[in-house]
Amino acid sequence: MSYYGQGPPGGYPGQAPGYPQPGGAPGYPQQPGYPQPGGSPYGQPTVGMPTPESASAAAYGQPGGGMPYGSAPPGGMPGSVGFGSSPAPGGYGAPPSVAMPGGQPGYPQSGGYGAPQPGGYAPPTSGYNPGYGAPPASQAGGAGYPQPGAPPAGGSYPQPGGGYPGAPSQGGYGAPPAQGGYGAPGQVPPSQGGYGQPSAPAQGGYGQPGAPAQGGYGQPGAPPSAPGGMAYAGNVAQGHNVTALGSGGANMGYKVREDPTLRPAPNFNPENDAKLLRKAMKGFGTDEKAIIDVLAYRTNSQRQQIKQMFKTCFGKDLIQDLKSELGGHFEDVIIALMMTETEFDAYELKRAMRGIGTDEDAMIEILCSRNNRQIQEINATYQRMYRTKLESDIVSDTSGHFKRLMVSMANGGRMENQTVDVNKANADAQALHQAGEKRWGTDESSFNAIFASQSFEQLRAVFDAYTRVAGRDIEQAVKSEMSGNLEIGIRAIIKCVRNKPGYFAEKLYRSMKGAGTDDRTLIRVIVTRAEVDMVQIKQEFQKMYGQTLDQFIRSDTSGDYRRIMLGMIGAGC
Repeated sequence: MSYYGQGPPGGYPGQAPGYPQPGGAPGYPQQPGYPQPGGSPYGQPTVGMPTPESASAAAYGQPGGGMPYGSAPPGGMPGSVGFGSSPAPGGYGAPPSVAMPGGQPGYPQSGGYGAPQPGGYAPPTSGYNPGYGAPPASQAGGAGYPQPGAPPAGGSYPQPGGGYPGAPSQGGYGAPPAQGGYGAPGQVPPSQGGYGQPSAPAQGGYGQPGAPAQGGYGQPGAPPSAPGGMAYAGNVAQGHNVTALGSGGANMGYKVREDPTLRPAPNFNPENDAKLLRKAMKGFGTDEKAIIDVLAYRTNSQRQQIKQMFKTCFGKDLIQDLKSELGGHFEDVIIALMMTETEFDAYELKRAMRGIGTDEDAMIEILCSRNNRQIQEINATYQRMYRTKLESDIVSDTSGHFKRLMVSMANGGRMENQTVDVNKANADAQALHQAGEKRWGTDESSFNAIFASQSFEQLRAVFDAYTRVAGRDIEQAVKSEMSGNLEIGIRAIIKCVRNKPGYFAEKLYRSMKGAGTDDRTLIRVIVTRAEVDMVQIKQEFQKMYGQTLDQFIRSDTSGDYRRIMLGMIGAGC
């Protein structure tokens, strides 16, 4: 394209810039595009500033290739019209015969307009719009043409190929960007296939950050409904992404909604609640119903405020008072509610490793389902409460590959912000296949390294790739290759990655099925999930077992214990 101060290929004639001045050939104005004092630029009666119509005409030219409307310069141009009237039949005439100083013709011969074409001049493909006449002078200051920094009449810079009206984009006057080109400054280039660009992702791919990949993992773009408490990724919800695996690796992206059954109480007043609890425990007997009505319907944060206010008002420790008044599983629930979330997790881990035997199931549930921030807070709280490191207790109370898995999970170093890498997922799937089904024995360390370090989103990609590589599901392979607590731990990670509400629904079912009840598990799951995703857990429970969670709890518990458990899951009176 042409720029100001730059001539066409081959250059303009090197003689005096611009067109002949008065005293020679027909004159042109000395100032670019504006009337001169005492008359019009062309010796015609004085006119006002350009009108919108004349500005538009100046920018685009007239139909049929004509020049902008105006009036011809004195003397005219041989065989043509000037800046004013329509073109003569047959197009523009020959170039002016007027000679520049030094004998050069009025129009440059190299790169200029040259002889007229049949039917008039064709629109130029680069350089200046015909609305401005001939190409610019070789030096700034040539009369009759826009100078650098001053827009032409009509406010439009001519562009190659006709250009676009309006002021140019900052940074250049170039042509509109081609498909896939760089575009003007301030615009996002429509890059094909680039990471993080708004390009169209491949159908069924994993998607890049910010790209709404149809069928991708945890990306927006899917319909806002799905069975079993799972919402498609288009929904705005906090929580983990989950993918429902299909045959042949054809998956749809899901994101689990996390909806609690226990929400902050409206019009909360910790002083009033502290007085109600004091009244319920004062004197002969205990008003358990009053205690339930307060503690079962307050969030953990609100309960901590009540605990502090109780000590402030009455100079007594609320937990100690509750322990002295209550008993049985009802007391266990109340004490669990009065701890912070992190304190209760640390308490349960210590209980799981205290004394003879180990509750590996509790350790697996807590360490395999919490995120990095929660794990790190548990470590700090555990050391504050018990004056020892969590890792030290795990090492002394477990053994073998299960010990390694628990130490890895207690480290809280999972790459949670990892972007899904399909190539890495394929390589990890091959490594898992080689470490398990394709060799004699199992290389458990390979499973540990991948399952403990990769983000949940990346692990979903690995699970899909494994199905394609091995021809069967990863969980089936783990069941056939491992046993004992290591198998339970690895499978717990798989279930949490795929469907965390389903994992906890299964935990609740197993705690109540058959003869007897695993009350520790029942209490732990209800207390820790009521403020997180209990709505989805209840949905998954009914879908998996054909009965509601409420029905199971009613049939397996009784008295105040039953009432407070139902209250926390949103089924209380």
